[in-house]
Amino acid sequence: MSSKKTNKFKNYSFISLMRRERKVNEGFLNVLSSLTLEEVIALKLELAVQLTQHKLYNFPLWKAIPSMCRDAVLRYVLSACESKRDGARMLGIDIREFNGLLKRYNTERLFTNE
Repeated sequence: MSSKKTNKFKNYSFISLMRRERKVNEGFLNVLSSLTLEEVIALKLELAVQLTQHKLYNFPLWKAIPSMCRDAVLRYVLSACESKRDGARMLGIDIREFNGLLKRYNTERLFTNE
């Protein structure tokens, strides 16, 4: 595998991506850093049900949580690691499984503007 392909995600940052899309700013990031992950998730869920007028019925939230968390972790790993191989090591899985997860969650697309 070429060095160029291996280091495809070097220097990527999910925060930078969110800034480019104007979804976050420095003030938001400062407030966010003072919250626990559990608080952030609870706030996001409460906002989601407000948008649906508290009718989040028939959405399998409990069963969807593992998938949502895995997707978030994959986004982080791609921004924190210099290569897919490093990302796989960080997660404690082999590179084939890591590539399969990236494909399943379509995570790479976030950083490639496809």
